[in-house]
Amino acid sequence: MLEHVPEWLGASLRGVRAGAEHLAIVHPSLGIGAVEIALSSPAFGDFAEMPVRFTADGEGVSPPLQWTDAPAGTQSLALIVEDADSPTPAPLVHAILWGMNVATTGLAEGAIAADGAAGAIGINSFLSQGWLAPDPPSGHGEHRYVFQLFALDCLPEDLGDGPGRGAVLNAMAGHVIGAGILTGLYSRGEVVDAPVATGGPAVA
Repeated sequence: MLEHVPEWLGASLRGVRAGAEHLAIVHPSLGIGAVEIALSSPAFGDFAEMPVRFTADGEGVSPPLQWTDAPAGTQSLALIVEDADSPTPAPLVHAILWGMNVATTGLAEGAIAADGAAGAIGINSFLSQGWLAPDPPSGHGEHRYVFQLFALDCLPEDLGDGPGRGAVLNAMAGHVIGAGILTGLYSRGEVVDAPVATGGPAVA
């Protein structure tokens, strides 16, 4: 995939980034301002480098995730993972999970796969179901991979096989009562100098 982009080309596109303002969690239709859910991973800290194992340079499996209990009134959960720094007009979608059971408090390593998740697997930006491993262009710099968890006050709507980002956002509109965010960093061939932190920033 993007590992074949020449380093000079990645460097020339360094200033071209989708931007965090286009992430799902700040989409106006969702009206995020509700209860914060503490979303984390036992494999990396918030705003810390993601291990190579979870990227296109390694095994390419999805990382393990864990979160606190969803707020009262939650009937289902959804997860969207996006690259805020992809050299594209909108963030690259790396994973969508729709209709997770409210009792779920985490995902095991490799769970975001067509046959291994706790909910319906959506379509990523490469039009496949499952985890799209981080694969930033060489020379493009550090990328932020943003894991966004949503608590919904409704049972999951049947969105068919492999719903896309737009369909999931439309179904979530007006139903988000809690959210959590975790950001993992990754760059190809460059040193990432970022602090390891726990927890996540407030989304209110």
